[in-house]
Amino acid sequence: MSPHPLLLLPGLLCDARLWRDQLDGLSDIAAGSVADLTQDADVAGMARRALDAAPPRFALAGLSMGGYVALEILRQAPERVTHLALLDTGARADTEEQSRRRRGLMALTRSGQFKGVTPRLLPSLLHPDHVEGPLGQAVRDMAERVGRDAFLRQQQAILGRPDSRPLLPTIAVPALVAVGEQDILTPPELAEEMAAAIPGATLARIPGAGHLPSMEQPQAVNALMRQWLGR
Repeated sequence: MSPHPLLLLPGLLCDARLWRDQLDGLSDIAAGSVADLTQDADVAGMARRALDAAPPRFALAGLSMGGYVALEILRQAPERVTHLALLDTGARADTEEQSRRRRGLMALTRSGQFKGVTPRLLPSLLHPDHVEGPLGQAVRDMAERVGRDAFLRQQQAILGRPDSRPLLPTIAVPALVAVGEQDILTPPELAEEMAAAIPGATLARIPGAGHLPSMEQPQAVNALMRQWLGR
């Protein structure tokens, strides 16, 4: 049987490194590709660009901001999606407090302090055990590659995203909702809310992970995605 096409959507300030271990670990069953979410300042534009580059039909996995784009892809082209995985994301729009923090980071970036953004974010992105060392450096390196201008576009897109909760009950493909057990940015309650609203969804908490379990606990994520793709 030929590998299943799999479209992977990165989070804010992330690139293909976010999904490196899934691209490798699932290569026997999935033909993976990573969408470019750095060019657009709205979620709808990100989704259109990803769809333009995607195979005719594909399994879809998004982490954090990538999850927002995944839900928008389902709005634009539900007939093309065979499976849906939402990792460390939520269906709600930003709270006022979240929007305020986001605009603060954007102001810091515009003032020329982009390099200061990632150290501020790292403790929210990674399990405490992973902030210092190779994983923390890998996240810093991703942020440098994505860069200042793309960061501002991505934050603008996230600020303008819709509330996707009304969409969830209409999802009719095999769905996986997974979250790092120590995720403080999109905590497990948001995953529980989505899984409860998506018919037949599988919910998984990933121990030893914060907001980036695909990097922090790749074997656990690969096992979950292997089961999901087999549904």
